[in-house]
Amino acid sequence: MQNGTYMILEKINKPNDIKKLSPIEYNQLADEIRQFLIEKISVTGGHLASNLGVVELTMALHLAFNLPQDKLIWDVGHQSYTHKLLTGRKNQFDELRKFGGMSGFPKRNESNYDAFDTGHSSTSISAGLGLATARDVKGEKYSVVSVIGDGALTGGMAYEAMNNASQLKTNFIIVLNDNTMSISKNVGGINDMLGEIRSSDSYYDLKEGIGNVLYKLPYGEKMVNRIKKTKNNLKQIILHDSLFESMGIYYLGPIDGHDIEKLIKIFKIAKRIDGPVLVHVVTQKGHGYKPAERNPSKFHGIGPFDIKTGKEMKKTDIPTYSDVFSESICELAKEDKYVAAITAAMPDGTGLHKFSKWFPERFYDVGIAEAHAVTFAAGLAAGGLKPVFAVYSSFLQRAYDQILHDVCIQHLHVVFAIDRAGLVGSDGETHQGIFDISFLSSIPNMTILAPKNAWELKQALRFSLLEFDGPIAIRYPRGKACLDFEEFKTPIEYGRAEVLYKEKDIALLALGSMVKIADDVRRELKDEGYNVTLINARFVKPVDELMLIDICRSHSLIVTLEENVSTGGFGRLVCQYINDSNLDNHVLNISLPDDYIEHGSVDILREETGIDKETIKTRIKSVYNYYNGD
Repeated sequence: MQNGTYMILEKINKPNDIKKLSPIEYNQLADEIRQFLIEKISVTGGHLASNLGVVELTMALHLAFNLPQDKLIWDVGHQSYTHKLLTGRKNQFDELRKFGGMSGFPKRNESNYDAFDTGHSSTSISAGLGLATARDVKGEKYSVVSVIGDGALTGGMAYEAMNNASQLKTNFIIVLNDNTMSISKNVGGINDMLGEIRSSDSYYDLKEGIGNVLYKLPYGEKMVNRIKKTKNNLKQIILHDSLFESMGIYYLGPIDGHDIEKLIKIFKIAKRIDGPVLVHVVTQKGHGYKPAERNPSKFHGIGPFDIKTGKEMKKTDIPTYSDVFSESICELAKEDKYVAAITAAMPDGTGLHKFSKWFPERFYDVGIAEAHAVTFAAGLAAGGLKPVFAVYSSFLQRAYDQILHDVCIQHLHVVFAIDRAGLVGSDGETHQGIFDISFLSSIPNMTILAPKNAWELKQALRFSLLEFDGPIAIRYPRGKACLDFEEFKTPIEYGRAEVLYKEKDIALLALGSMVKIADDVRRELKDEGYNVTLINARFVKPVDELMLIDICRSHSLIVTLEENVSTGGFGRLVCQYINDSNLDNHVLNISLPDDYIEHGSVDILREETGIDKETIKTRIKSVYNYYNGD
């Protein structure tokens, strides 16, 4: 098969076209789907390794179930590309993850074959149980299938859902996609338990064989149920009691996740079970593409790449903010033996890989379990360490209660290194880091910093670990670190902003990533004859009140600029202070709208949401001229 030539895939144009194929065509279709995904993602970028691992699994689900009447829910959802291809969206892959194009995650408003919107981990069982329960209440008849990865099983929500599901008396199918990976390699007891089950093929081959025979006999289902009640002694001899069956969930597997015929067969058996059933499927992340098989973490989410070599395009020598954080925390850990680092299954993405190699005794990967990570960090701090929890902004949302109760009430010294703060681009609504200022600034005892460039990120981390004592968050954006403003290196002082240019009339109070944009706006306004002060706010909380009092004396218009939603944001904090202080200044808040922001490049999203240079400049001129009679 040559690039772009697909014999069987050409037959897949509408939903359920796969059911028109002959079984002898299945394996070739799987090969062609992999080739299609590799070719498309090499151009657009996207999640490759996870999708290559579930091609046969997805095909089997579409063949064994009747979609969209049956409901299929993908946990996280970044592995849904084959599902999208099989449901009539093949021609949309050229616009995958682009603004206005197809999302990289399931979206109900995109297709009625997407039963539930997902984007974060460990949610599919809860959602599926809700759908199954609604089905039963309404007296309807359809199957509900929740697909969840083994990495997602480190999330406590999955166990809450399974505990609840054990009470169900009607069919509900959980498919455990076990590839030994989440984004990075899985860790912990769940991974060890699944490894033990994977190695017990003899027991499950015997169990599957007996079950298949008995189901075909008259009263076979009753015989299976009786045997289930007496099987524990046999199981104790061959295999430790399964966690899932101890929870009241019938277990089938492990099954080769790349054997379509076997998968179809086991799904048909699973549909006949009255109650929750878990089908354990073993797959290989990156299957069928050697570079992704060798390095699945790299190909979890990748930009455009060369198919032959697997090398990502457009790499530059400019460090990312994650790189800067990585170097800085390692330097500080050399100085202070109590500095520790925590990740929730993302040592590579958050820049902690180097720390894990240099300081393994102070590095903790807790799995996909952000809530646990925060309280674990609180315990480390209570014990005298200086923990840094490095986490993406959108994932920190999952631990709000723990931040509020376990860290901030006790005023514990936990540092939150919040990566991907602000617009992140192609992953869309579930991954935009645009709410952290709002939900963190409402918490007493929390301090929030937003550095303007690479140098300031280093200083912020040093300040937070070595000079500060209490809960503190440092938010920084995705991508290349800003290397500008090298002439401005005012030492960080608690709660104090940094004045970059002092004039009068218009004051720009910019936060973090917006300082560079504000500097460009200031230059152009200056060229048009306006007097403009530029201040690097640095601290979201506490707001620099002394600075505000000072600029309010000589500036009629205060403009706040931030990459966060407006409600609860930095601009609202500034407005509140000015209002409470009875200051007579006009305030213009430049922020993101109170909305969910779709996928697309960051530059396009800034234009669409009105935080790009041209829109900001136009708004400032309009407001200033209005209040000054021009």
